[in-house]
Amino acid sequence: ILIKGSDYIDAIKDIKEIVFDKTGTLTKGEFEITKIDTFENYTEQEVLKYAAMGEKYSNHPIAVSIKKAYNEKIDEKLISDINEISGKGISVKIENKQVLVGNEKLMQENNIEYTKCNEIGTVVYVSIENKYSGYILISDEIKEDSFKAIKELKDNKKQTIMLTGDKKEVGEDVAKKLGIDKVYTELLPDGKVKKVEELIKQKNGTLAFVGDGINDAPVLALSDIGIAMGGLGSDAAIEAADIVIMTDEPSKINKAIKISKKAMRIVKQNIVFAISIKALVLVLSAVGIATMWEAVFADVGVSVIAVLNAIRILK
Repeated sequence: ILIKGSDYIDAIKDIKEIVFDKTGTLTKGEFEITKIDTFENYTEQEVLKYAAMGEKYSNHPIAVSIKKAYNEKIDEKLISDINEISGKGISVKIENKQVLVGNEKLMQENNIEYTKCNEIGTVVYVSIENKYSGYILISDEIKEDSFKAIKELKDNKKQTIMLTGDKKEVGEDVAKKLGIDKVYTELLPDGKVKKVEELIKQKNGTLAFVGDGINDAPVLALSDIGIAMGGLGSDAAIEAADIVIMTDEPSKINKAIKISKKAMRIVKQNIVFAISIKALVLVLSAVGIATMWEAVFADVGVSVIAVLNAIRILK
């Protein structure tokens, strides 16, 4: 657990609300294709091919899973006019055909008539030449450690909230399985920022945001305490965060809170002990009882004892 400054060690113990991003934070971010549905005369391989070529330059976990499933070399010369639309998908020309790869919002924005998928999972719709050609259903697995993390936080009376860009059914399914108090779905990156701003204004106590993606960087910077997943997290998220969990285990948040409480308890013990001894020796000196040895103990002795007491934090 990397904590970027003593101020945050003090602040962690006061966390009342913890807001989580979903993908890569509570879930593994390792997507697998579970179904490909086609429309018109397109085959599953063709739909997968156009989706993989459209996602060629994306490093999003969903894009990576599609390219992995396609598992063929992609000729970059066939790809042109790439336009990434934030929170919706990608518009691109492949073999001089206009291709759209993204979610429902992308289809609706371009007036594409599509068949809605009602199964639980992340759905990537594909349109070729402004005609719906099919969808790819992708599932993401919840981290085992996430169950432990949420349970421990709830046991310690922390409010848990999840923000996700996924559709309502997917977000609510994950939140229900984990036992998260509140969930907000279908949020674009700026929507996450607005939601966190609203939560901060409600002043329910210190708020922490936990995320891993480049889109989470503004929210990490905005929240009282930003916590990033360091293993799979983007450089932007790690840079913007106040605390970095290097092992990508959400349960380390609860451990950080425990460390904070213990550290601040020892700090207070040292302060009270040091001031009390110095005040006592000062009074004894004023009445002519204290000697040089008591003065040395009040200075060097107290410092050594305070250091030894602080070492207990390592346990």
